[in-house]
Amino acid sequence: MRKIARGLGWLLLAIFVLMVLVLAVFRWRADQRETQSAADIAPRNGRYVKAADVDIFIQEVGPESGQAVLFMHGTGAWSGTWRPTLDLLARAGFRAVALDLPPFGHSQRPAQADYSKAMQARRIAGVLDALKVERVILVGHSFGGGPTVEAALLVPHRVKALILVDAALSIVDDGAASAPPSAWMNAFFAVTPVRDGVVATFLTNPLFTRRLLQAFVADPASATDERVAIYQHPLVIRGSTPAIGAWLPELLAPPVASKSESAAAYRNLAMPVAAIWGALDSITPLSQGERIIKLVPDGKLAVMPRSGHIPQIENPDEFHRILLELFLEMRANKN
Repeated sequence: MRKIARGLGWLLLAIFVLMVLVLAVFRWRADQRETQSAADIAPRNGRYVKAADVDIFIQEVGPESGQAVLFMHGTGAWSGTWRPTLDLLARAGFRAVALDLPPFGHSQRPAQADYSKAMQARRIAGVLDALKVERVILVGHSFGGGPTVEAALLVPHRVKALILVDAALSIVDDGAASAPPSAWMNAFFAVTPVRDGVVATFLTNPLFTRRLLQAFVADPASATDERVAIYQHPLVIRGSTPAIGAWLPELLAPPVASKSESAAAYRNLAMPVAAIWGALDSITPLSQGERIIKLVPDGKLAVMPRSGHIPQIENPDEFHRILLELFLEMRANKN
């Protein structure tokens, strides 16, 4: 029995050592890859604006006199993933803008690594200030939905309408508290080399981008070579792995509860709210979109039956048709 226990102990130790070595190798490869300046590789059709505490990279198309629409991306994405949507809206006469929410894309990363939803909302509001936009339609996808809702709560008088696309919001019932991070989760975040090793292995590893993207869509074929390359573009920016590692607690176990997690906050949203949702979404199921629309005073739900978590790339024609119909309706709204 002792021999079996000793053998099992050595096996577990060997597995642990192997895992550490694998994480170390991918972390080293990340250091070798992440050597570029964000500004040097940023698309030339974009620009930087000062927003709150950082310089935010934006892409902007369409006439300045058009109704402004501001897009926020989800985890691992950036403004470039919205480019087809921006071009479509510009042709329809809208002023379409997408930004890079730090630590993703080409935006400057905050010195204090503050990636709270409240701080991200201040950056979104700062972009509106920099662009001198008084009234805007906000669009937030996936994890970007939280900062988008926070921005609508922060400057409601400047938000003409709010559109949430398969938003990850973690809404809790009135009076309930968000679940605190588990002990093992706190331990994971505290051991920076392990945390960043996991990030380098999965989130910032270009060899894993396609598989990660396929896990979020209903049809794996929608993760085309062109789309994968767009998602991979910022992965060579210096310091991406430790920056995303510092952001990771906001995704897995936010240290501070945000207003956008409170059901009561949604009942106070006076602007029209629309949700576009993939019926096949296994990340944020359709029931979450249905709940949002039930909470808000003025809500509308559009369901895309053949889409998963990223409908804008899974079925772009259908997504753009729905989006344009909503925008035209909202532009006609004089409120």
